[in-house]
Amino acid sequence: MSAPAATERRRSIVTRLTLRDKALERRVLRRLDQVEIRLLECTREVDDPRLATVVGHLIAAGGKRVRPLLTLLGAEFGDAWAEGVVEAAVFSELVHTASLHHDDVMDEALVRHGVTSVNACWGNRVAVRSGNWLLAKAARLSAGLTGESAPLRAEASQRLVQGQLRELVGPALPEDRLPHYFDVISDKSASLISLSLRLGAVQAGAPAQVSDALAEYGEQLGMAFQISDDVLDVASPSADLGKEQGKDLAVGVAGLPALLVLEGVGAEDDELRALLSEPAGLRGGRHARALALLQRSEAMGRARALMDERLARARAVLTSLPPGPARQALDALCDFVGTRTA
Repeated sequence: MSAPAATERRRSIVTRLTLRDKALERRVLRRLDQVEIRLLECTREVDDPRLATVVGHLIAAGGKRVRPLLTLLGAEFGDAWAEGVVEAAVFSELVHTASLHHDDVMDEALVRHGVTSVNACWGNRVAVRSGNWLLAKAARLSAGLTGESAPLRAEASQRLVQGQLRELVGPALPEDRLPHYFDVISDKSASLISLSLRLGAVQAGAPAQVSDALAEYGEQLGMAFQISDDVLDVASPSADLGKEQGKDLAVGVAGLPALLVLEGVGAEDDELRALLSEPAGLRGGRHARALALLQRSEAMGRARALMDERLARARAVLTSLPPGPARQALDALCDFVGTRTA
């Protein structure tokens, strides 16, 4: 996906979430534009232009910017124009992008955001170190945020790395596969989404009970978002995803639909279960066959049902938040996650 196309998609998402509340739409779009400018500035703050190209590669390619958007929506429960809100949003995207650098190395990914991945362009060592640079930049940027957010940022960063390690190490026993999966996505995916919402609220001076509720909403939304990613990895073509379809299967990482098959969902899936049991992943015709079988499996419907359960939990938390356009936008975000195709 080109950067202009990504920008247009972000604007479309904001318009959908703000439910024709033009004041909220204008506010969020204006602040997202500021986030985008600051992101590009951050990646150019390198003396060597060659390094700037590497660390800015995925930022320049664009993206949905879900985490900055959540930070801005969290700030709507306090002073949305408070100093540091934009920097908090930039922080969340820098950390997320750093995690993509690392994930693409672990997954041997060739495409990200519709462009060649950093590891495919410059190699794994450069990809890991450029991801580390983005994390260091995020840490430096966050030094100017409110002191209350420091332990929250530290905890989320620790959880993010812990989730990546858990994924690499794998479950202790085969019967632990599903609990292990949910532990991984809670740490690796939901922690940063939860932090993004809480950071915005804290930076904007929202009450503690509001920021706590937003964090719990974000935890449930983040779990649903990752399950949605797993379903789309199987169901959506590469052109829509902006990355390779079925990449998890190729490298031997089981997303939720594949895990459900391994756990026995779909009595007719014996062939698929045998294919998915290959620890080294699937290539060529075996990959194509597994992908086709998985798309037709009962496990896809079960995975969607588990996603819907998380979205219902997220919506339940919203009832404790003050009513208004921001809460309505977060409710609409649940609809977006549940129905998205890319």
